[in-house]
Amino acid sequence: MFPLGMSSLSVAEAALTILLSLGLLLSVAQHLWTLRWTLSRDRACALPLPKGSMGWPFFGETLHWLVQGSRFHSSRRERYGTVFKTHLLGKPLIRVSGAQNVRTLLLGEHRLVSSQWPQSARILLGSHTLLGAVGEPHRQRRKVRILARVFSHAALESYMPRIQATLRRELWTWCGVPGPVSVYSATKALTFRIAARILLGLRLEESECNELAKTFEQLMENLFSLPLDVPFSGLRKGIRARDLLHEHMEKAIREKLQRSEPGGQKDALDFIINSAKEQGWELTMQELKESAIELIFAAFFTTASATTSLLLLLLKYPSSIEKIRQELRSCPGLEVSRWPECECDPDLTLEKLSRLHYLDCVIKEVLRLLPPVSGGYRTALQTFELDGYQIPKGWSVMYSIRDTHETAAIYRSPPEGFDPERFGSAWEEHRAAGRFHYIPFGGGVRSCIGKELAQAILKLFAVELVRTVRWELATASFPDMQTVPIVHPVDGLQVFFYPLPPSCGQEETEKELSK
Repeated sequence: MFPLGMSSLSVAEAALTILLSLGLLLSVAQHLWTLRWTLSRDRACALPLPKGSMGWPFFGETLHWLVQGSRFHSSRRERYGTVFKTHLLGKPLIRVSGAQNVRTLLLGEHRLVSSQWPQSARILLGSHTLLGAVGEPHRQRRKVRILARVFSHAALESYMPRIQATLRRELWTWCGVPGPVSVYSATKALTFRIAARILLGLRLEESECNELAKTFEQLMENLFSLPLDVPFSGLRKGIRARDLLHEHMEKAIREKLQRSEPGGQKDALDFIINSAKEQGWELTMQELKESAIELIFAAFFTTASATTSLLLLLLKYPSSIEKIRQELRSCPGLEVSRWPECECDPDLTLEKLSRLHYLDCVIKEVLRLLPPVSGGYRTALQTFELDGYQIPKGWSVMYSIRDTHETAAIYRSPPEGFDPERFGSAWEEHRAAGRFHYIPFGGGVRSCIGKELAQAILKLFAVELVRTVRWELATASFPDMQTVPIVHPVDGLQVFFYPLPPSCGQEETEKELSK
């Protein structure tokens, strides 16, 4: 039996030995991990791999990315440049920003690169979606099943009255809330309702719609998670949310099909069903459910984010509110002082919205400064050069929308400031010199399928907002913005809403607006 002092010393030495051994093991593992990716370069290409760190074995830099959010990418861009490598969500990744680099990727679709969402997103969204299609299936689905019908000018025009009515009812509801409204939560419920009722034609009770909106939000929150289907993992939570959505969607779609008239085209899902029939095939229930989820995906989460950002930036820069109102006053039929219940209010059409040039600049600036999504994923189909580095075949590439907007030299005023006038008459000249400096909806054949609808909703929301209500921040300061998985205020943006007086008289309204 050892003396107490010797026993304690032995334990301490053993613990130190274990710690040193673990440290050495981790060091060797990380060295081998780094070497493994260094050796994966294409040796037939003389160019080096991009600079950057691959992080820890298996986990890479995923934990750093989740904790740091947008700061993760900006700090590495400052350190390594506009093209750098990292390891996220179980895969090596090269992150790219800058107009010329992004242009190469977006115009190289089907040739240099192919769309490649993370495995978790592919599992949760399904195999019958436009997002997951590549090559000829992508071309056919985009041309025949989506753009040709669902988001055509005629289709968008048919959606406008219902969207406007929904927006008005929602703003009226917000004004009736006794305390502050959490805008991000409210806009998520609003845009889900628009997607479910107007795009899908689903007749859902208010409580059911709110419940499904929360379920869909859970699906989106776990869309970019580690591909580990184990208890309590993000992917498992996403799968449960997806299965619940599919269950509700199948029931609602069956009811919809039973009451649909032959050849009837009342919503986006009708367009998809009828387009498929015209091409000689019947969509399965699985395809319909996944198409329904995709339509909501195109119109829900990102539009809610952009709508919240629009309201936030108008609060920060109230001079833009008055400029929008002045523009409305100058357009016949769009004057300010329209009450939600006022029958003299005309319907807003795409043609009427096209006259609002300053409002268009405001929407562009909101999407430039706070684009809802940070970028898009691609897979290299062959080894190619980008900014002096090789992009090896098979590697994942992510182009950054936010970083590209922040670093673009094309903008005359400081990129970090809110300046709608930057998109005035001089913008078209600069845009001709490089249209990939501004890419809130991506670009090329993979540009966002719902971009026209999203912009129409944003413009309708802005018009109804400034001519029916006034609003003010309910907190002492503006909230910070979270960018993962989508840009949103960390506190939801707490705002008080008050109705403008129920008068159609311009004089009385101008007095109210001047207060």
